[in-house]
Amino acid sequence: MDASIISALAALTGTFVGGLTSAAANWMSHRIQVRAQWLQHEKNRRQILYRDFIEETTKCYIDALQHGEADIPSLVGLYAKLSRMRVLSTKQVVRSADDIIRKILATYLEPDKSFVELRDMANEGRIDFLHEFSLACRQEFEDMQARQF
Repeated sequence: MDASIISALAALTGTFVGGLTSAAANWMSHRIQVRAQWLQHEKNRRQILYRDFIEETTKCYIDALQHGEADIPSLVGLYAKLSRMRVLSTKQVVRSADDIIRKILATYLEPDKSFVELRDMANEGRIDFLHEFSLACRQEFEDMQARQF
């Protein structure tokens, strides 16, 4: 074979390999960016859901502590959020949310609490019914962050 043909083939092969490498790198970079955007979207979506759940459960729990009559529309809203969590969240988050709703339902059946009783509950740490849920949500977000990198 002629040296000029070998040089031309080597140049073409080098160009092809360089182009292929560049295309592969661009594809990988784009894939990583899309995954990071998707994870951020999922995180934001869950944060909104968890925030709304925390706000509603807090209102329902205070209502349950002070009244024997259940606020049915609010409880239905909590179960709707729980169902959304079953689709989006980890088992631990769902289990914690379910426990919270059960606690609220049980609290409606208890006698109404006075302000003094509420203060005593707060001092003894018995009023923090969202602790396990908050920890489960934090763990879920940390796991999502670890998957991103």
